[in-house]
Amino acid sequence: MKKYNVAVIGAGAVGVEMLRVLKQRRFPVGELKVFARSSRDMDVDGDIYPVEAVSAEGFRGIDIALFAGTEGEKGAAVTYAPEAVKRGAVVIDNGADFRMDPRVPLVVPEVNAADIKKHKGIIANPNCSTIQMVVALNPLHKKYRIKRIIVTTLQAASGAGKAAVEQMNNETARISQGGFGSVRAEGITRFMAQQLAYNCFPHIGSFADDGYTNEEWKLVKETHKIMHAPKMKISATTVRVAVRTGHSESVYIETEKAIDPERSRQILAKSAGVVVMDDPKNNLYPMPKDAEGRDEVFVGRIRQDPFNKKGLWLWIVADNLRKGAATNAVQIAECLISSLK
Repeated sequence: MKKYNVAVIGAGAVGVEMLRVLKQRRFPVGELKVFARSSRDMDVDGDIYPVEAVSAEGFRGIDIALFAGTEGEKGAAVTYAPEAVKRGAVVIDNGADFRMDPRVPLVVPEVNAADIKKHKGIIANPNCSTIQMVVALNPLHKKYRIKRIIVTTLQAASGAGKAAVEQMNNETARISQGGFGSVRAEGITRFMAQQLAYNCFPHIGSFADDGYTNEEWKLVKETHKIMHAPKMKISATTVRVAVRTGHSESVYIETEKAIDPERSRQILAKSAGVVVMDDPKNNLYPMPKDAEGRDEVFVGRIRQDPFNKKGLWLWIVADNLRKGAATNAVQIAECLISSLK
């Protein structure tokens, strides 16, 4: 089996998960390099990875470069992705820098794997919330043609990185020691816009056009691009919740023709990357705690809108660090090397 030299750029939560996923999925790695701002050793599940300070020359000989990225607007890929491409690597970028570039494919393998072939050195990994939504909705779109999506996301702290999780944990500890008032006292370093422990707030990213945040616009624009459906009407509200890992979404769709809930369950149960958990009478529905560490997208609470035969509600949950980031990136790499055979 041919092996490929791989670089992982970023030693945060997503970078760690990329290393984990590469090993678990037995990706055919030849030489593996890990880059970050500074050099050090990193322990991932007992495996020690030497981390090098990122540099343009470090990409020489690399076949595939996985940029970890975050929910932030700009990342290392702006500077180093072109340098990696110059030296022969294909870049798969988890950040936001190239997603809407018309020259760069934006890929979820279960939905639009064929777009990988259009790459010119860079392939973009979509936003975590977009990934899980399109994996669940695309099979229904093929059957019923979705015209409208209304989605509210409930996004875990880990989507904003290690510092956000630490803030939530520190706030929780402070509250347990001295009540809600004490969490507002000095001594808590706040990474997010608001207190997260015992709280939720509808503010992810920065506020942009028409009162929506850029995180909400990502769901709109990325879905249009991935599903090749630029006229699909999409409206989103993104909410940060006091969950460590695992994003949840309440999604309403309207379709061109009447949509049947039972038939929808059957379609989703047969779809790649989807697990249907839908028996609410027995308390069976997807939850973040059950999705953590898993690569599938979990769907439940599938029900027809009582006032619209063309309307369907779904509850969608996935691990934002894995399918929402690292696993999707590695799956892109798997599709990439398959196309080279």
